[in-house]
Amino acid sequence: MRNQKPEALPVRQAGRNQIENQGLIFVISGPSGSGKTTLLTNLLKSKDLKNRLVKPISITTRPKRSGEKNGKDYFFVSQKQFKQEKQAKKILEWTRYLSYYYATPKDFVERQLRKKKNLILSLDLRGALRVRRLYPKNTITIFILSPSLAVLRDRIEKRCNKTKKAEIQKRLKLAEKEIQASDRYDYRLVNQDLDETVRQLKDIVLRETES
Repeated sequence: MRNQKPEALPVRQAGRNQIENQGLIFVISGPSGSGKTTLLTNLLKSKDLKNRLVKPISITTRPKRSGEKNGKDYFFVSQKQFKQEKQAKKILEWTRYLSYYYATPKDFVERQLRKKKNLILSLDLRGALRVRRLYPKNTITIFILSPSLAVLRDRIEKRCNKTKKAEIQKRLKLAEKEIQASDRYDYRLVNQDLDETVRQLKDIVLRETES
């Protein structure tokens, strides 16, 4: 990974096999510290992508942080509510991270696809593969890499300066596992420069939606 250039590495043909009259699902993944959340935020602010992308509001069981709003940042639910939603098959995909559950509401995604809207999701490896398995002709997966493991470690340590050393090691171990699976994605981007990576993401979205 250290010698990879910061450029898109496509492994699919744009527009291939898309179900006619339905939208696309762009899935962005990457280890903690890769910058995927910042990239996604900047991507959604792009004037070139205005009205092209819809981001579902995720469900989570973690406590609400200062400044967050229910129904805007997340739908904050109890573990009991989460299990009820899961049993009712109202959840598209879910993951458990640091003892809390995170999930994507299924009904919202399917409504947007039928309306020919394109969605963008930030998911872990398991979630990305599940979405692609459920919607193989409509899903484009993008993995965000940091320039090197050393850079990734530095980002995680700065981001988690109050986190126990054992927790940082846990995140790094998970990151290595995710990076090893990154070749299963349609595109890989090395996030060396924020503006350049946002440009590359924008190019992928425009290329795929205009095909």
